[in-house]
Amino acid sequence: MNVFSTACPRNCYSTCSFKVHVENGKIVNIDPHSENKATPEGVCLKGLAYIERANSKDRILYPLIKNKKTGNFEKISWSEVLKIISEKINYFKNEFGNHSILFYAASGMSGLLNSFSHNFWEMIGGATTMYGNLCWPAGLEATRLTLGENKHNVPWDIENAKLIILWGKNSAESNIQEMIPIEKAQVNGAKLIVIDPRRTPSSERADLLVQIKPGTDAALALGIVNLLIETELVDYEFINKHVTGFDEFKKSVKKYTPTKVAEITGIDAVHIYRLAEIIGKTKPMTLIAGYGMQRYTNGGQTVRSLLTLSVLTGNIGKKGASWQYANLQSYIFDDIKEPESYYPSINPNALFRRKISMAKLGEDMLNISNPKLKMIWVERGNPITQNPDTKLVMNAFRGLDFRVVVEQFLTDTAMEADIILPAKNMFEQTDIIGGYWNPYVQLKPKVVEPAGEVKPETEIYYLLAKQMGFSDEKIKKYLIEPGEEAIEEYLKNKLSEFPDLDWEKLKQEPQMPNQVEEIAFEDLKFKTPSGKIELYSEQAAKIWNVNPLPEYNPIKENDENTPEFPLYFMSPNSKNRIHSQFNNLEMIKLLSPESFVTINPEDANIRGIIDEDKVEIYNNRGYVKTTAKLDYSIKKGCISMTNGWWIKQGGTTNFLSKARETDMGFGTAFHDNKVEIRKIERLQKK
Repeated sequence: MNVFSTACPRNCYSTCSFKVHVENGKIVNIDPHSENKATPEGVCLKGLAYIERANSKDRILYPLIKNKKTGNFEKISWSEVLKIISEKINYFKNEFGNHSILFYAASGMSGLLNSFSHNFWEMIGGATTMYGNLCWPAGLEATRLTLGENKHNVPWDIENAKLIILWGKNSAESNIQEMIPIEKAQVNGAKLIVIDPRRTPSSERADLLVQIKPGTDAALALGIVNLLIETELVDYEFINKHVTGFDEFKKSVKKYTPTKVAEITGIDAVHIYRLAEIIGKTKPMTLIAGYGMQRYTNGGQTVRSLLTLSVLTGNIGKKGASWQYANLQSYIFDDIKEPESYYPSINPNALFRRKISMAKLGEDMLNISNPKLKMIWVERGNPITQNPDTKLVMNAFRGLDFRVVVEQFLTDTAMEADIILPAKNMFEQTDIIGGYWNPYVQLKPKVVEPAGEVKPETEIYYLLAKQMGFSDEKIKKYLIEPGEEAIEEYLKNKLSEFPDLDWEKLKQEPQMPNQVEEIAFEDLKFKTPSGKIELYSEQAAKIWNVNPLPEYNPIKENDENTPEFPLYFMSPNSKNRIHSQFNNLEMIKLLSPESFVTINPEDANIRGIIDEDKVEIYNNRGYVKTTAKLDYSIKKGCISMTNGWWIKQGGTTNFLSKARETDMGFGTAFHDNKVEIRKIERLQKK
């Protein structure tokens, strides 16, 4: 049996290191890897499920083509499928232009080799591509505008905090490794505060849970700041030396009185006073902001507002004192880091001059013209399920002439394809990955041969370029030859720019680049225009047309303008999935067999709903049928159903979401939705 050091390439905070055991060419076991100080106790449930995922009988192992008569998928040879795709690409290029083809790539698997996908479309003369992001850019931009860059203290520094605030983050499910230093800090006397509309597993460990009305977090933060200023609990020495815009900001927050904030947030004023007292008197503080809050139309200003709590109390650049949102210190290979890499205006290239919004995918696909879209290529994503307004996205897909999806399983998006190409899994090709929580660069080695007729995407593009008749010289310029030898040579060349990172050592364990700051901003230097922390940001006003100061703005769908849909609909992540990945596995189905919606019993009683009733959640965009779970853990006026359920599993939450962008960063305002719920069936209990 062979044992390899590897790392999870999924879009997840932890980016866990682990050891994988291989016997007779199969993945048979997964163990913890203690050399990663951020993830020493091993992978989560999803990580353990890699054994089944790699060996699943449901995995797509061969190219498939849809039979137009039956609608079923049938096996097709690589030579045939490459010929069909080649002819289609050339036809659309010649008849309608390169921009009639949409290249859609998401974050289903990270790695340096993903750049070759973009290289292929550049080589053939360009295509329509995407801008923006489904995940986190409003918060990234808010942090960049304020601090100059996105970095934070290493995860294990949380142990040094005396106050930890999980604001809109449920680490116990979405970042389980983070609970290790949190609990160590608590043993040493630290307080834990959780601010969330739901009573989550993370809040079970908290000293205080504050249940806030969704989309009003900025008002609470600014209300707390107002009290901190009034009671002289801000760090004036830190502010005078390192902060700009304080005087203007101080004036702007006076309107956020406890009475006003209580009215906006649904939190009793006494709790607002209590939060201000704890935050003002307890140092050092680590404030950990989740991504859900910035997936509203006011998301960027919300994160700017939260950040002021860390700034004005001087909890930046010290042990145990950190603003934790995103740590991009391992993104050493990126010329342009996120969120700026998502922006359509950065390094404009005539070959990719046309981009459509990730947040408004369906709408843009349907409305774009000159030329209209004719073909789509999808990889590392499941947009039918995961992009807002599923019905619109589905209509846009079905309106195209040709659809290619590169996938491991028959997802909702794959089911809409004309051609499905089998995708590699994480064990079948070597790559290098970073993370956005821990600071490590990690090697993900090839440990097994690709199953069936699976080919890595780099090889698919290479073979397709050959089929299309490109010269060897041109292919060599843009792509990489198939085979592990060429892959390793490429990755070693990338590493050669960073002499502190060693290939042989990476085979054994993760490494931190020399430039990583374990205590971010310890030198108190900030890459903002002023060189200081900016509460007043001219960039915010100029780029995003928002108030240069942090402020609270109501979300688009609120109590005043959607009376027919009175419930706030949240679609958080689940411990059992990474969005729409993993839930098709038998191991996960045992623990999460079907969807359900959590509703406060008082809201349920008004609607005649009892526990385990079949219900329909609906608004003017669509509906989802599921099972009701009554629980006082959720704030009145809110309901919650985890995202990522496939249509065949009962329906995606994005049947209900509106395609909207956030106020900055070209993010996606998934949660800015209000709904109603009604009983459709009462189950007979045995």
